[in-house]
Amino acid sequence: MKTKTLITTILILFVISGLFIWGYAQNSNTSTPVQAIANSGTKSLLSAPVIFYDFGQISMKNGDVTKDFNFTNTTTGDIVIRGLETSCMCTSAFLVEPNGSIDGPFSMGGMGGRTTTNKTIKAGESRILRVTYNPNAHGPAGVGQIDRFITITDSAGNKLQFEIKALVTP
Repeated sequence: MKTKTLITTILILFVISGLFIWGYAQNSNTSTPVQAIANSGTKSLLSAPVIFYDFGQISMKNGDVTKDFNFTNTTTGDIVIRGLETSCMCTSAFLVEPNGSIDGPFSMGGMGGRTTTNKTIKAGESRILRVTYNPNAHGPAGVGQIDRFITITDSAGNKLQFEIKALVTP
């Protein structure tokens, strides 16, 4: 009886190990943020030279951190931005117009934050997406690694996604 139990246990461990190895191999196929976005659905007609930023280690006592991302309408027609949404209420986003005016803040949908707009980006024009992360938003329990996403959606439903990371310390 003990031999049968031992063999069953070894087989179960073998199957579980195989699943872990298979899952790891699947995740290693999306090694960069650009690949992850390209595989996530409809690709945006807007273009951005940088879509990922790591703030590194930041301290709660130093307050908010901000990163500006540039993006451009590389098509020959106008693109209308209908939505701008963050993945968490601790993150705010703003659209900076060429004249310096700022539209926002935009934040997480479903939590009372603003997520809609009606901004036209003409062919060849660029804008700045200003992203602000508040390390104090989650209180003392908010220390550790964070990973947040900011998604711009155009009128055709195409999405351009940006990502920020940080290691939050007290």
